Amino acid sequence: MIKKKKISEASIPTSSMADIAFLLLLFFLVATVIDVDTGIGLTLPEYVKDVKNVKVPKNRMAAILINANGDVLLDNKPISVTQIKDKLKNRIISKIDLPSNKKLIVSVKTDRKTKYDVYIQALDQIKQAYFEVRNEYSQQFFGSKYKELIETQQKEVQKKVPIIISLAEPESVKK
Repeated sequence: MIKKKKISEASIPTSSMADIAFLLLLFFLVATVIDVDTGIGLTLPEYVKDVKNVKVPKNRMAAILINANGDVLLDNKPISVTQIKDKLKNRIISKIDLPSNKKLIVSVKTDRKTKYDVYIQALDQIKQAYFEVRNEYSQQFFGSKYKELIETQQKEVQKKVPIIISLAEPESVKK
């Protein structure tokens, strides 16, 4: 009798599969970037014990009110959020040559139920207005953009165009 040859079955070595899976898991854990919400970067004023109430003239104030529906009023006139920048730029420019205690103050007041998205969009528009005025002033007097100026020139521009934003506390909502 003739013996049949046993044909060996093809097999894949699985002894190192666990090692490979572990290395892939470790790689993706290390290489993955987790997006962390850092919040809004605001510079808060220093604490002052004895606060004096100062009467601010109406021509120095730009009052922005945002209600719960996301409607925006600038000095009691309805506007859209995207118009804030253009409306404020002219007022900021008009106050550039005045002393620092006569500069424009932008006051933002919201309803307690205002959507966070609308509030952030309004703040962005206000800051963009100030940044654009700073860039225009820098171009006019130093011949380059604000970010390209040396530190002493930037401080001079900051003194001429200070960013003064007052975040008023929302009023309580009565039920």
